[in-house]
Amino acid sequence: MSSFLINGGKQLKGEITPQGAKNEALQVICATLLTDEEVVVENVPSIRDVLKLIDLLSDFGVEVNKLSDSAYSFRADRVNIDLLYDESFCKKVAQLRGSVMIVGPLLARFGKASIPKPGGDKIGRRRLDTHFLGLEKLGARFHYDKQSSFYHIEGNNLRGCYILLEEASVTGTANVVMAATLAKGTTTIYNAACEPYIQQLCKMLNLMGAMISGIGSNLLTIQGVDSLGGCRHRMLPDMIEIGSFIAMAAMTRSEIVIKEVAYDKLGVIPDVFRKLGVVLERRGEDLFIPSLDSYEVDTYIDGSILTISDAPWPGFSPDLLSAVLVLATQAKGSVLVHQKMFESRLFFVDKLIDMGAQIILCDPHRATVIGLDRKYPLKPLEMVSPDIRAGVALLIAALSAEGKSIIHNIEQIDRGYQFIEERLGKLGADIQRL
Repeated sequence: MSSFLINGGKQLKGEITPQGAKNEALQVICATLLTDEEVVVENVPSIRDVLKLIDLLSDFGVEVNKLSDSAYSFRADRVNIDLLYDESFCKKVAQLRGSVMIVGPLLARFGKASIPKPGGDKIGRRRLDTHFLGLEKLGARFHYDKQSSFYHIEGNNLRGCYILLEEASVTGTANVVMAATLAKGTTTIYNAACEPYIQQLCKMLNLMGAMISGIGSNLLTIQGVDSLGGCRHRMLPDMIEIGSFIAMAAMTRSEIVIKEVAYDKLGVIPDVFRKLGVVLERRGEDLFIPSLDSYEVDTYIDGSILTISDAPWPGFSPDLLSAVLVLATQAKGSVLVHQKMFESRLFFVDKLIDMGAQIILCDPHRATVIGLDRKYPLKPLEMVSPDIRAGVALLIAALSAEGKSIIHNIEQIDRGYQFIEERLGKLGADIQRL
């Protein structure tokens, strides 16, 4: 288990460029299984989860070539479908939550798919019902083996239909969309997730020859085609990393320029940080955050305490609530953070309380943060990262706290943030990997 040693309390300064979007990468890389032609994907982040998925596809028989530091080509013309039942392959699948998105492409192209229960962050229940119920509507037959925790699905003649998803699941939408591209007839998906990741996936599939309309809305229409071809696709910058850098800049009183953020794709993210008192200035596709000695939380019109909660796109991303929570600890004013999706995601706040933050954990989903305008700065601490987003929130807290902090289990952070200590080091952060 690796650790970060952080000597905090330093102001940072400079420019930083966000990596490619992790959540988009997991989807579009799985989509390369839909064709036997070459697909080139650019702006791929070098993070654990993405590299594991690329390794998984390579084991599967996909020809993978690294074209540059952030570009790969994939050719899935010799996929070994029998590997689905190989013990070592199954172990790799089980370590990666994003592996669930190989199911839709494999079902559509080869008529079957099987995966063990996938891994990922321990942030609460993360059911897969939406994925398999949607694929069943297309005509597939599903079986779950409770004894082995294995999901099996098969069906050689998928047919388009009307599907009302019971939840706007991003990965569930991705799986059903990918399967529907090769189904016969027309598929209509209502209550589809419409995050930029899904929009990007649909645009890439259309480049490959799919016929998808309604992109950007929660009503997608897919006219099935006989086959898909190759394409070249460039991924968006990671909006979760951009939000993390905004919180880091404000917490450390730093003047930072975040480069090439694709501002129009950030949705409500800039406005939420402005509600917390952070000053943001758009400069073309760059984002400038000036050094702030103080930032004050807004209230509602009637003066009541601001609530920041997650919601399906275009609402605020649940992946950024951890960064918002740590940012609020040094603000002036109070805020209620409401994490609706996962019942274990706020449990990292005990570390922030030990650092001196004034937080009341109301229940598994809500925490009230009382910001005291830096009158009681956070203290350094030795702690353990429980998941990707909480890990980065703790890293931001440690960068703010004057003195030496240690964060263990940073493999969690590596799953979502590439070369983070090197990149922050160029801004003046003092971080050592132990």
